[in-house]
Amino acid sequence: MASNSTKSFLADAGYGEQELDANSALMELDKGLRSGKLGEQCEAVVRFPRLFQKYPFPILINSAFLKLADVFRVGNNFLRLCVLKVTQQSEKHLEKILNVDEFVKRIFSVIHSNDPVARAITLRMLGSLASIIPERKNAHHSIRQSLDSHDNVEVEAAVFAAANFSAQSKDFAVGICNKISEMIQGLATPVDLKLKLIPILQHMHHDAILASSARQLLQQLVTAYPSTRMVIVSLHTFTLLAASSLVDTPKQIQLLLQYLKNDPRKAVKRLAIQDLKLLANKTPHTWSRENIQALCECALQTPYDSLKLGMLSVLATLSGTIAVKHYFSIASGNVGSSPRSSDLVKLAQECCYHNNRGIAAHGVRVLTNITVSCQEKDLLALEQDAVFGLESLLVLCSQDDSPGAQATLKIALNCMVKLAKGRPHLSQSVVETLLTQLHSAQDTARILMCHCLAAIAMQLPVLGDGMLGDLVELYKVIGRSATDKQQELLVSLATVIFVASQKALSAEVKAVIKQQLESVSNGWTVYRIARQASRMGNHDMARELYQTLLTQVASEHFYFWLNSLKEFSHAEQCLTGLQEENYSSALSCIAESLKFYHKGIASLTAASTPLNPLSFQCEFVKLRIDLLQAFSQLICTCNSLKTSPPPAIATTIAMTLGNDLQRCGRISNQMKLSMEEFRSLASRYGDLYQASFDADSATLRNVELQQQSCLLISHAIEALILDPESASFQECGSTGAAHADSEYERRMMSVYNHVLEEVGSLSRKYTPVSYMHTACLCNAIISLLKVPLSFQRYFFQKLQSTSIKLALSPSPRNPAEPIAVQNNQQLALKVEGVVQHGSKPGLFRRIQSVCLNVSSTLQSKSGQDYKIPIDNMTNEMEQRVEPHNDYFSTQFLLNFAILGTHNITVESSVKDANGIVWKTGPRTTIFVKSLEDPYSQQIRLQQQQAQQPLQQQQQRNAYTRF
Repeated sequence: MASNSTKSFLADAGYGEQELDANSALMELDKGLRSGKLGEQCEAVVRFPRLFQKYPFPILINSAFLKLADVFRVGNNFLRLCVLKVTQQSEKHLEKILNVDEFVKRIFSVIHSNDPVARAITLRMLGSLASIIPERKNAHHSIRQSLDSHDNVEVEAAVFAAANFSAQSKDFAVGICNKISEMIQGLATPVDLKLKLIPILQHMHHDAILASSARQLLQQLVTAYPSTRMVIVSLHTFTLLAASSLVDTPKQIQLLLQYLKNDPRKAVKRLAIQDLKLLANKTPHTWSRENIQALCECALQTPYDSLKLGMLSVLATLSGTIAVKHYFSIASGNVGSSPRSSDLVKLAQECCYHNNRGIAAHGVRVLTNITVSCQEKDLLALEQDAVFGLESLLVLCSQDDSPGAQATLKIALNCMVKLAKGRPHLSQSVVETLLTQLHSAQDTARILMCHCLAAIAMQLPVLGDGMLGDLVELYKVIGRSATDKQQELLVSLATVIFVASQKALSAEVKAVIKQQLESVSNGWTVYRIARQASRMGNHDMARELYQTLLTQVASEHFYFWLNSLKEFSHAEQCLTGLQEENYSSALSCIAESLKFYHKGIASLTAASTPLNPLSFQCEFVKLRIDLLQAFSQLICTCNSLKTSPPPAIATTIAMTLGNDLQRCGRISNQMKLSMEEFRSLASRYGDLYQASFDADSATLRNVELQQQSCLLISHAIEALILDPESASFQECGSTGAAHADSEYERRMMSVYNHVLEEVGSLSRKYTPVSYMHTACLCNAIISLLKVPLSFQRYFFQKLQSTSIKLALSPSPRNPAEPIAVQNNQQLALKVEGVVQHGSKPGLFRRIQSVCLNVSSTLQSKSGQDYKIPIDNMTNEMEQRVEPHNDYFSTQFLLNFAILGTHNITVESSVKDANGIVWKTGPRTTIFVKSLEDPYSQQIRLQQQQAQQPLQQQQQRNAYTRF
């Protein structure tokens, strides 16, 4: 089940296929290109994008594009159009063309054709290649020439190419600006062509002078050509130019507001609203108080609901940014207006109960954002308005199943979550409203309301107990049909119940959920509920649900996956019986838990496949097993103070050795080993964190909490027993102040703070080692284990998928065969790489740069043993490269002075936008055999031959003396 989301991506990415298949695939397509049938040629051309996606390295892409260029040069116009479409689809691969000159030369030869359609396709082809040939003067000249053509198709193609080249080349933009200006202002130019030429001016942002001249031209056009179509195109181009150049954004906002207020045409007003929304999203900090005030006045005066909806949408966007703080701040020299008396609030209050749902939603959104962002004490009336508006919108939309009503309901529920978080004292009334409305709402609305309740309960857990009774009652009476909405509702309601019941589920709640699930034939719903139970720490419930699913899956891999989840839940359930001060039962509970964990890891290993190796899951569980074993060992070590107390001569031994800790006996050495074990586990958790680039933030936080648990115990051992003098807990204590996003994190933080207080007070009062010290350590372990472990989303589901594929050159034909290099030469190793993504690239984080580490080690020396001058014995290099269009390449110069076989390892890691380094891999290895160069070998042989007669002469002299 869990592997379905990643399986298609891995299959598409071509994992596990031989690289030689790239050549055979290219040869197959080349055979199609050489066919005499037009249909086969076209089929071969349109299959090239798939080939590029599968084998995205420059050698193949260069060869393929050269073949396509040949087809473009000699084929008919339909084939040229197919090649054009392939080029536009493969835009991100254009930079990998190595022979750009040859490629462009073959394409450009068609520009001299007598057929205007062929020239038009060529111009569009050149425009599509603008990113790799921005400064080609012959292309610039052809575009300028074609703008004067009498063929409309060729002129339109020239306009397309001019727009693309203007975006890439400053020289072309400067040169073409006057030409565009003349054509737009010329009387002979048709209006339709003028409308196509004007958008080219949006790319004139390369420097301030160019942008200023483009603005002046657009200003003249808006004034000189007042027709609706011309004004709309000119204003929109004006806005895009201002958004790119950033300098004239305030002027553009004023201009758009002027047209919104004074122009009577609705189409112009709609365009002005659309462009204001664009600027509100991109540059909210440039909006002044006067701009927002003018927009509010327009919205209050307009009689049209569609225009009012658009203006409110702009204001809703601005209300969630810094612009609303500027609006309510006291301007210098003016008396600041109270939020309650401003036009913005009046407009929002007026629209909250509007008969148009969209207007009401945006009005409520504005009120909510003002209430949350303006931290003033006299906002009671405003808060009440926001709550009442949300309640009325909730009642209105929850009874309607239409898509528009659901979209409005989502806005209202997001506002409720935001209001509960920003103004916690309002959360109780919000929750009560949701629970009341939940009984009478439609199923679609109920699902969304359940998500909202879960989000509020996660932020404010004190509200959970109050909503649990209503939720369970609703779960009893919910419909039992097998429709998708009902299934989704069962999952959503169960999730809210798990969140609301912060401790273990009561028997009554379990019975209600099981009774409902018995009548549900959909195993996927049961699995999703079990997954949520594992995430919330309700392992007893999860175990029973996984058990019911074992016989309902068709694949043995899924069976082993579910069986492993059942065993892990059973293992965690064993830890719920832990009690403080009862250390013998704690040891038996941990031993029982480890037994089920070992069964589970065996099933998990059996569930993994080459396409879905479950590496994160296996490593996470192995670390949990090692952590439980370390906890068990530490409790045994603490008990050894009773079973094996220090000998009578321990004090004498300590004085003799000068180590005061030796008076405690053997427990001191055991504690030192335990501390090192916990630090090693913390380091391994850190490695797992760094290897989980695609994990969501909640999963990463969970791994971080496990790491902090290990560090906490190691610090406690050091502070209580090994080195109480120098241990400090000030830094550790500050972690509790951070805001916790889940109940698991909240409880773990509470345990951390409690343990730190206990250790701090004990280390100051008593000298080590006493029974109180060991009891403190054991109680800390039990407190940590009593918090049920949370299995987060990444354990079950991979929403983001990122991988790096490396190619090294030179590379041997056979991986085991070494590359021959002479020892007096250096090897130029080229490393190329492609970043491959799943269906949702950059969902959690994006790759900013790739760090490549190259190292070489000597595997075996050659047979000859003679001295060679060695400048550099090892190679250890590192380079950072930024991928462009998911491709990167760099080179390393390696020295192999020592004769023999060397092992070169290339390892990649990535850095995200926040500067965090992730050890994603992969790790590639090749072998190099360093050979003696012929000249040195010849000199060495000559020296050996010269030395042989001398040695023989010395031997004869020795014999004659005897």
